[in-house]
Amino acid sequence: MKRILLRSGKSPYDVVPVEQALHQDVIATNAGNLIFSDAAHKILETPRAEVVSNGIRTNVAAAGRINEEYDAFVVPLANAFRPSFEPQLRRLTQLISKLKIPVVVPGIGAQTGLDYNPARLKPMEPAVREFVTAVLERSASIGVRGEFTERYLKDMGFRDVEVIGCPSLFMYGRELDVRKKAPALGPESRVAVNGSHSAVKSQGLDRVIRRAHARYPHLRFVGQNLSDARQLHWRDLSDPNGSVTAMPTHPDHPMYREDKVRVYIDPVTWIDDLRDFDFSFGSRIHGNIAALLAGTPSTVLCGDSRTLELCRYFGIPHRRINALPEDLDPAGLYAEADFGALTDGHQERFDRFMGFLERNGLENTFTHGDGGAAHEKRLRSLAFPAGVRPWNDADVASLTSRFGWLQTRIGELSTDNAKLQRELDKARKTAAKPAVAATAPQRSVYRMARRAVGRPLRKALQSGRQ
Repeated sequence: MKRILLRSGKSPYDVVPVEQALHQDVIATNAGNLIFSDAAHKILETPRAEVVSNGIRTNVAAAGRINEEYDAFVVPLANAFRPSFEPQLRRLTQLISKLKIPVVVPGIGAQTGLDYNPARLKPMEPAVREFVTAVLERSASIGVRGEFTERYLKDMGFRDVEVIGCPSLFMYGRELDVRKKAPALGPESRVAVNGSHSAVKSQGLDRVIRRAHARYPHLRFVGQNLSDARQLHWRDLSDPNGSVTAMPTHPDHPMYREDKVRVYIDPVTWIDDLRDFDFSFGSRIHGNIAALLAGTPSTVLCGDSRTLELCRYFGIPHRRINALPEDLDPAGLYAEADFGALTDGHQERFDRFMGFLERNGLENTFTHGDGGAAHEKRLRSLAFPAGVRPWNDADVASLTSRFGWLQTRIGELSTDNAKLQRELDKARKTAAKPAVAATAPQRSVYRMARRAVGRPLRKALQSGRQ
C-alpha cells in the first residue's frame, strides 16, 4: 500500500464542529483551499494508495518521519507565488529540501495584475527559484495553473513546466455537466454571489451586490475567509477586514440581518447547497468552481492574473472586474455565459491532468480505482455541519453550541493552567525560575470568550428574558 502525504487543512472525512474549525482554522484562512485539496484527496485515493492530510502548517522538523512513513508528498497550492506567501513558501522549500521521497505539485499559480506584469514578483524570485528547483529535483515536472505562471517560470529558465489547471474541476472525473435551468434570470431566481474584501471595498463589487440584493429576493452571499466565518458565528469584528461594512458578512449589512449569507467549512455541503441555485457570480474563483461542480452556471469577475489564467485555461465564462458597467445585472452575465468551451474541452484537460499524475508516479481513482464511488459513499455517511450562518437569533436556546464549546474550552484551559501552576510551584522550589506566562493559544481562547459574552450576547440574553 502506497502512502501519500497531502498538504491540506483537513481530510475530507474529518467532521469538525464549527467552533473548533474556526478556532483551529482548518480552512487555512480561505475555504476555497479545501475545494482543491479535497479534490486531490479523492483523485489520489485508490485501492493501492492511502492519502493522509498533514495539516496546513509546515513542520520542517518532521522531514525524517515523513521520509520513513510516506512514499510521496503531494502539495496542491493556489496563488503561492505572491509576496505575502513568501515566508510559507520558504518553509515549504526547507521541508522539501530534506525529503528523499517524490514531491508533486499539481497546479500552482503566480499572482499579479490582469496585465500579467510580473514586476511585483521580482523581489521574491530567489524564493520561487529555490522552491521550484527543490520540487523538480524530486519530480518529473511541476504543474501550473495557466499561461501566465507557465511563462513566468519558463522565463526563469525552468523547462519541466506543465499547464494542468487546478485539481478542483476534476473532482468528478471526466464528466462536467453545466447547463442553464431557465432561459433567463428573473426576480424568483436563486442567485449566489461571492467576493473578496478587496473586490467589495475597492473594485466596485459592493454596488453590484446592493443592486442585486434589491432585484433578487433570493440572493445569497457566500463568503470564504476565516474572518467572514467568525463574523457570522461570533460577530467577531477584531480582524482588520471587520471594518468593511459593505461586506455582507458584516453584522450591519442588510443581507446579514436577513440571513442571506453563508460560509462553508466543508466542500461537500458547499457544493450540495449550490445545486439548488440558478446562477453564481463574483470574484472568488473557487466559490464559482464550487457552483460549476454542482452543475450551476457561473461567471467569474476576474481581478488578477490567478483568476484570469484559470478561467482562460478551463473556458470558464468571465469578465474583468475593472471593466464592469455601472448598471451590471446578474441577468446580463447569465444571458451571455456560454459553457461550451468549459464542457467540450473538459475531457481533454482531464486526460492531460491524469497524464501529469502518471508521469510523476501517481495513480488516480478514475483510471486505477472505482472512480471515487467509495469516497463519495463514505462522505454521504458522515454528518457535516451546515454552512455557517449569521448570528441573528435572540433565542437563548440557539446559543447552546456556542456556550457548550466555550465551557469545554474554559474547562480544558483550567486543567492546563492547574498543571502549569503545579509545575511552576515545583520549579520555584527547586530553582526559583520565573513565572510561566499564558501561552498564545490560551490567550486567544480567553479573548474569544470575552468577545462572545460581550454586547451581542448580552443583547441576545436580554431578548430571551423578555
